[in-house]
Amino acid sequence: MTERKVVAAAMTLGLGALAGLAAYSYLGPSQSQSERHAKTPRLTDDAPGRTAKQARFGDYAVTGRSVTINAPAERIYSFWRDFANLPRFMENIQDAREIEPGLSTWTIRAPLGQTVQVKSRIVNDRPGEQIAWRSTEDSQIQTEGKVLFREALGGRGTVVEAIIAYKPPMGLAGQAIAKLFQAEPSIQARRDLKRLKMLIETGEVATNANRRDKADKFQQNQQAVQADLAQTATV
Repeated sequence: MTERKVVAAAMTLGLGALAGLAAYSYLGPSQSQSERHAKTPRLTDDAPGRTAKQARFGDYAVTGRSVTINAPAERIYSFWRDFANLPRFMENIQDAREIEPGLSTWTIRAPLGQTVQVKSRIVNDRPGEQIAWRSTEDSQIQTEGKVLFREALGGRGTVVEAIIAYKPPMGLAGQAIAKLFQAEPSIQARRDLKRLKMLIETGEVATNANRRDKADKFQQNQQAVQADLAQTATV
């Protein structure tokens, strides 16, 4: 099936088609991981560099996003480095844990209630500056990336830059389909970094529900103040 037909099928069948592609990618071709690794140009030892705007590196798609957070780099680094915190701001990560020093497993949500295991190894860890990782050969998804922490201009906190390289399911067709359903990493990274900013700066991630709750409480307080003023005026 051509990439154009695959994209058309996905637009018609929706998540069912996406789930089928995910199964193909995760359970996929008979070629071994080690063979695929051998044929694919690898990125540098400390994961993707500042070449995210190139969008491609061999079979890898590369994306980069950044956000400025009003907090010290050391604090943000420590929060990110504790992988148990990742599900708190990364929407598609169900669970993340370090199984041994430098080696972690991430459980990622997939369509139709399925999950995918990504096993990654830290290849560069500089406290307060950088964390870089790369998936192992037995991981179900081939990905690597790094997050950089640097002081923002004007004492505005810390610029957090995430750069991620991954092999899209079925190449460019899989990337297009994922983007169609708002799951493409460049889109997801922007959302995740926004949630990280809210979590670090306010201690919580704003959702539509708690925004409505806060708005309701504000309105109730305003009504109470107005009632008190009205009562005072009649005395």
